[in-house]
Order: sequence, then C-alpha cells, then structure tokens
Amino acid sequence: MRISIFGLGYVGCVGMGCLASQGHEMVGVDVSDIKVDLINQGKPTIVEKEIDVLLKQGFEAGRIRATKDYVDAVKNTDISFLCVGTPSSENGHLDLTYIMETARQVGVALKQKNGFHIVIIRSTVFPGTNAKVSELIEQESGKKRNVDFAVVSNPEFLREGTAVQDYLNPPLTVLGSECPAAIETLQKLYAHTGAPVEIVPIGVAEMIKYVNNSYHALKVVFANEVGNICKQLGIDSHEVMRIFCMDKQLNISPYYFKPGFAYGGSCLPKDLKGLKTLAHDLYLDTPVLNAIDPSNTNHIESVIRRVEQMGCQHVGVLGLSFKAGTDDMRNSPIINVVEHLHGRGVEVKIYDKNVAISRLIGKNKSVIASRLPHLNSMLCESLDEVTSWAEVLIVANKDDAFKTLKLQPGQRVIDLVRVKELEGSEGYEGLCW
Repeated sequence: MRISIFGLGYVGCVGMGCLASQGHEMVGVDVSDIKVDLINQGKPTIVEKEIDVLLKQGFEAGRIRATKDYVDAVKNTDISFLCVGTPSSENGHLDLTYIMETARQVGVALKQKNGFHIVIIRSTVFPGTNAKVSELIEQESGKKRNVDFAVVSNPEFLREGTAVQDYLNPPLTVLGSECPAAIETLQKLYAHTGAPVEIVPIGVAEMIKYVNNSYHALKVVFANEVGNICKQLGIDSHEVMRIFCMDKQLNISPYYFKPGFAYGGSCLPKDLKGLKTLAHDLYLDTPVLNAIDPSNTNHIESVIRRVEQMGCQHVGVLGLSFKAGTDDMRNSPIINVVEHLHGRGVEVKIYDKNVAISRLIGKNKSVIASRLPHLNSMLCESLDEVTSWAEVLIVANKDDAFKTLKLQPGQRVIDLVRVKELEGSEGYEGLCW
C-alpha cells in the first residue's frame, strides 16, 4: 500500500519504519526541516531500539522518503496517518491545533485528487474529534465522507523503549469508523500482527487511550504508596506486589505494579489531565483521578527531601530521560529533582548516554531551555566522571550500565527504579522498599 504519515515524532517515526519493513511505500510529512532531512538520509528522528535498522533498510529499498509538501504526500498515497502532537492546554483540554491544521491540509490536497482516500487518526484525541476532522476535510475538499474519503480512529498502544516490538506485536488493534470499506482495508493492513482486531464505535476508539493511560498512571502511584507503607513496616514491598500480580483473573497487568519512582513521559500526565477535565466538563466527581497527580508529586518531593536530609552538596544523577532506552525528557520526573536541587545551590552532574545537547530538537529542546538552561554544564560524557565525583548517586532509570556501579567508600545511592544488582551495597537505599 502507499501510505503517508503526518508527524514524524515517536508514533510517526516508528509507524513509518515498521510499515516499510512490511513492504509498504511510505511518505513522511513534517513541518520540521530537521526531521524531514533525517528521514531522507534513512535516519530516525528519535532514540528507540530497532528503529534505526528498520528506517535504514526501508530507505535503501526505496520505500521511505519525507517531504514538507502535504499535497504531494496525499496525492501520491491512498492512506494518511495523522500522528501529530495533541498537547494539553493550561486548563487540561487538548490543544487540537496541530491535528486540525493537518486535517485542513489533507482536505486541500484531496480537492486536487481523484480516488478514495483513508485518513487514520493515531494521535490521542478527545471523543468527537473524528467528527470534527471529517467535517473540516469535507469543507476543504468539497468531497463527501464515507464516499470520497473516510476517517478512522485507530489509537496506538506503544511504550517508548519497546515501541517497535509493540507495533509489530500489539495486544489488539482498535478501529472505529462509519465506513466499512475503510475498516476492511485496515484489517488487511494489520493482518500480519495476528492480534485481535476490535471494530468499535468511534467514541470507544477515541476514549480507550485515555482510560488505558489514566489506569496506568494510577497503577504507578498505587504501588508506590504500598511500597512506602511496607518500608516503614520492614516488609519487602516487591514481594507483596509480586503476590498481588499473580491474580491474573481480574485482568491486571503486572507491568506498572512495581514500587519505584514517579510516573512521567508524554502520555500518562497529559491523558490523566485530559480525562479529569472531561469528567469535570460533564459535572462528574472523580476523587480517585483527582488524587493521582498530587500523590505522584509527593513521591517526587520525597526524593528531594531525602537528598536534602543527607546534606550532600555533590549529587550525581544517572538517567535524565523518563525511561531507559529513549531520549524523551517530556515530563521526566527526575528533571523536577534536578531543577530543585540546582536552585538550592547543590552541585549536580548527570549521565545519560541517550541525551546530548547537540541532538536536542522539538519538545525535548524546549523542555530543557525552560527547565534546565544549565544542562550543558551538568551533562557528563562518561559514567565514571559522575560516579567518582558524587557524594550521593540517584539512579533514575534502568540503563544496563548502572547494574555494575562500583561505589566509592562512604558514597550513598538512592535507587528510584530498583536495580537489584546494587542491593546489599554499603550506602544503598531503595526509594520505597
């Protein structure tokens, strides 16, 4: 199939590489010259396991290219994926500026094109967005939905760090559309996965990602509160949660049920805020949802308090991105810790092999510019430089290199993610176990 992808961030870049590996002809579209140039060199726009190989192979096979010309992209493809950002506004609503502008561009292009075209919304959006996108495309193109084009809601279920495998081996595929022909085409597109395809009402497809991510956010906080209680009682919190997770009959995934540091990233904070705002707009009381973020903030502040109690002036932070194997620093909770300590006059050095000032683009660059303008002076190229200097080390993600840390005499370690190889070391302290 001939497929265009609007938005070359995490979802778009991964989708492009994976679909190209299955033989599809891919055209990427983005407003960023940097991202377009990277794709046109066969290089990824993100740090993500396996994606560099897939993009290189697809590019060399002539199945991958990128452009800023949206008309060219739509006219030369049969399917368009919308993977642009939908950030939260200050009041918790989604900012649909990017997705509506992309829909407008698709409509303009369809006005100049003959033949049926399928538009797929992969971005996380509020219920009702499918209808708004369809209406806008109709207005711009002068064509009729479900006759000349169709809009399908097809939320993604990707985890950063394992996004390629999640794309190729999803737990399920969710499709929502009023057009049977579009659904049939997408069933063929996803047939290779072997996963069940759930054809649901559009509202269900638009809602499921918020429910999933809000529940995932709840799981992280729930486990951390259990961990804090267990620690005070001298009970192994991981053993408690291991037994808890053995009950699979209630459809509980064990993935997030591990006491550790606060949740972060681009999805959980944004979608939790979105779901709370949606409930508020419907005059519904949701005390559990409203309690999740304050508890998560308390957990971040507990790390700050613990470091301050130690009275150390040289703090080494191991891992700045919110998750090992990625360079994504959006809502990374360790940034709150670094920002606070630096503001109090504590010297901080950071090691993260995936984060380099020279490679920062887009949202990552703006996050650092606003939150950690002095990051360049904090970042160290070698792990040894940080570990040999710091009085206390904060282990903030599960990079494999952190498993073999050699602690200096008298050095302290605050482990936020439970690197089991470090347990038992003199000076070691788990956050909530």
